[in-house]
Amino acid sequence: MFGWVRALPSGRFQASYLGPNGARRVAPSTFATKGDADIWLTVVRASIIAGNWRDPEAGRQFFGQYAQTWIAQRPGLRPRTIDLYEWLYGRHLETTFSRVALEDMTPVLVRDWYHQLSVDGVSQSMRAKAYRLLRAVLNTAVDDGTIDRNPCRIRSGGKEGAGERPTLSIEQVFALCEAVPPRFATFIALKTFGSLRWGEITALRCSDVDLATGVLFVHAAWVERSTGAMELGPPKSPASIRAIALPLPVVDMLRQHLAAFVEDGPDPLIFTGPSGRPLRRSNFNKAVNWATAVASIGVPHLHLHDLRHTGNTLAAGTPGTSTRDLMERMGHETMTAALIYQHATRKADRRIAEALGVVIAESAPAPSGAVTAREQHATVGRSSVNPYRSAARPVLRGLRPGAGDENRTRTVSLGNLAFSAGNHLEVAKSGVLDDENTSGESP
Repeated sequence: MFGWVRALPSGRFQASYLGPNGARRVAPSTFATKGDADIWLTVVRASIIAGNWRDPEAGRQFFGQYAQTWIAQRPGLRPRTIDLYEWLYGRHLETTFSRVALEDMTPVLVRDWYHQLSVDGVSQSMRAKAYRLLRAVLNTAVDDGTIDRNPCRIRSGGKEGAGERPTLSIEQVFALCEAVPPRFATFIALKTFGSLRWGEITALRCSDVDLATGVLFVHAAWVERSTGAMELGPPKSPASIRAIALPLPVVDMLRQHLAAFVEDGPDPLIFTGPSGRPLRRSNFNKAVNWATAVASIGVPHLHLHDLRHTGNTLAAGTPGTSTRDLMERMGHETMTAALIYQHATRKADRRIAEALGVVIAESAPAPSGAVTAREQHATVGRSSVNPYRSAARPVLRGLRPGAGDENRTRTVSLGNLAFSAGNHLEVAKSGVLDDENTSGESP
């Protein structure tokens, strides 16, 4: 015999049973007859035998508790992703769902919530992020057997639908280099033509650059937490650990930047604020007067990440570049770490760098003004010779680009040309950009 049925003083009947986990479970409602209670127990027993039984107590857990546990226990999340999930939950999920039992989460409730976000003026991009988080949490609830089916059924609800981002011309990239303070000119060029993420470029040290071969090694990234704490860790994914061949004009800019703004030795960060501390994304725009700089080149709504987008687009347009070559250069999760480290000597990557180098050289001659005052930034007793830098200056030869059109994404065609790069950095100007100045930017 499976389960028990007992008569209540009211004349109705209550059914109960021992679940597979050994806990006693009572029917959610009483029955008018003993036969109805027996039928219910028969259905429950059949679900246990078929392996479809779900503990009813689990479904009564509130979504808020379950979601917060999910975020805390989710394996492999980067610190910045944890901050984003916690922020999305608190901002867009908590008010509606925190006190709703998992078993009461319905497609109608989810649709009403998603529509209300739109009514409240939440952007499509942010709605999509919040929806994907909700869907991921409830997918786990399905896997746990807590609920039978995920109520997130909105077609394309998780698509951000972001508009096309602008892609700069070569001339605009170098105009932007001129528009920011001198200590950040090479930062702009390297982020663009090296296709680097913020955390990657800000974590670069002198030992990560081989000026003789023009190769940059990416193996670390800074993360700025929502609390303001700075954490150094691995890049975004294993594929992001890579070697990047740089265009020769950018190598020359980097050599001059090291001479002007970076101390000798293998350990100093290549890009820092004037105080020498790691750069913070939260106050970078203010330090370089980003709004004024991008407006001056005719792209007032340009985002910093659009520089990487520009570099990726230019690399994709170089003749003979395969998808695999491009994905390795960008550090996307499609290649193994071993292939990425081998990429330093691959002809395809060097071809990308050389083609970009001559496009840069022809399209926008480097800004005028040589660095002549490193001693203004040197400390007493510090050697002026850095063994980690090459003294050789490259001779640049290459190809001519096709013109861009109104900052829209397009490939570039290349033709023959030769160019010799000149010095472009100026003496450093004072600025504010270090970890003593934060703005508390939300994820």
